[in-house]
Amino acid sequence: MILSNAEIHKAIDEGRLVIEPEPLPRRPTIGQICPYNTHTVDLKLYSQIFVPEGGKFDINLNNPGSITEVIEQHSKKLTLSKEQPFHLDKGDFILARTVERIFLPIQKGDINLAARIEGKSSRSRFGLIIHCTAPTIHPGFDGTLALEIANLGPATFILNPEMYIAQLIIEEVRGEIITNPSEFQGQTTPSGLKA
Repeated sequence: MILSNAEIHKAIDEGRLVIEPEPLPRRPTIGQICPYNTHTVDLKLYSQIFVPEGGKFDINLNNPGSITEVIEQHSKKLTLSKEQPFHLDKGDFILARTVERIFLPIQKGDINLAARIEGKSSRSRFGLIIHCTAPTIHPGFDGTLALEIANLGPATFILNPEMYIAQLIIEEVRGEIITNPSEFQGQTTPSGLKA
């Protein structure tokens, strides 16, 4: 079952879902953008991005930690500001992350929460892909969400820090959970490092 916006609020209040900082306002108000749609919550783009550099290098996914190390070694780190946004040209790819930390605590009982991160239609209509093929956030995950952003459109897309970039869908997971933490548990950078 996918949670409605009211059920998302309830899950936050009960501590079954943690989003820090919490997106506000919870309800539409005059003069403010409400980040809660009928069954999603919008998330913002963090100011640090990683721009993969060209060149020949190998990626061996069988080595523990190799993903993070390769990204760190072969990326340029940039900090965005309102005065200096990033111009994502046609065909370009970057790694970014959300401002918000997401925690889906595993609790005793039959129902826990998982989530999916999806792009926003207002961005995708211009050819902006937000997460390529990795939308799943497992029960027990705690950290910021990595964004694999690609521009498939015909024009340059300007990325500003704290712009709404993605939406989170919260789902119920039924039955006992055997924990198996992700290698990205606790990540605070787009590469997967923990600061």
